[in-house]
Amino acid sequence: MVLLVVLVVVLGLYVQQGLAYLSTRSQANQQAAIVQRLARQNRQLIRQEKSLNNPATIVKDARELGMVKSGERPFVVTGLPGG
Repeated sequence: MVLLVVLVVVLGLYVQQGLAYLSTRSQANQQAAIVQRLARQNRQLIRQEKSLNNPATIVKDARELGMVKSGERPFVVTGLPGG
């Protein structure tokens, strides 16, 4: 009878450790997915930073905002079809 009780206790400890292992593994997988998502986002932000620091992009964005370089004369074209 004592051996049966010891066996049940040992099995209980193994089950408890197995559940703890599965929980830890699940958390590790979740953390790995978060790391992958953040790494992907980081790469995207690095590409965006390079694009925004590109002089051609700066000029294009400034033109879209209606800015002109010093010494240039701005012209406004009106009466175009579809506009």
